[in-house]
Amino acid sequence: MSTSETTRPATLDAVSLRELIDSGHAPRVLDVRTPAEFETSHIPGSYNVPLDLLKEHREELRNHLDEDVVLVCRSGARATQAEQTLAGVGLPNLTVLDGGIMAWQAANAPIKRGASRWDLERQVRLVAGSIVLVSVLGSVFVPQLKWVAGFIGAGLTFAAVTNTCAMGMMLGKLPYNRGASCDLDTIVGQLRESAAERA
Repeated sequence: MSTSETTRPATLDAVSLRELIDSGHAPRVLDVRTPAEFETSHIPGSYNVPLDLLKEHREELRNHLDEDVVLVCRSGARATQAEQTLAGVGLPNLTVLDGGIMAWQAANAPIKRGASRWDLERQVRLVAGSIVLVSVLGSVFVPQLKWVAGFIGAGLTFAAVTNTCAMGMMLGKLPYNRGASCDLDTIVGQLRESAAERA
């Protein structure tokens, strides 16, 4: 694990996380992607706590996370947001998996696979690109449509600068991305069972 003097969270690479898991001293691994992304592929033994749910119920979750926690998403951006959220309620021992699930897969680490679905970032690219394309083509007939393309471009720029994505958050709420039931009570129940097994 590496720490930094800036606000950058501590990170752990895929090889080191795998070694911890294999040694029997596995940290609590929280995957903050959407339930649909989690169902597609995830680290065995990890818990799905979608970022929007984590942000909304951070105080309740904090009470059930007292050991080392590794946060995972597709590439690290959402996990970093989750780290900031949980650190804000005083949770220590937080680490972000450097490179996310993509790095985990690249390291040929064990992965649990389910039905294949598009990840959220790919969906954002499809929706944003489609809106821009339709707006530009439509502006031939309705010149004001060029402003829609400009608005999407500004939104993507803002998303990159702030490391957030409003479109991604909206898409994450669609039934396609919700997948199986993933509510606070279910998650807390899983965390309690795990804590009892570790004790």
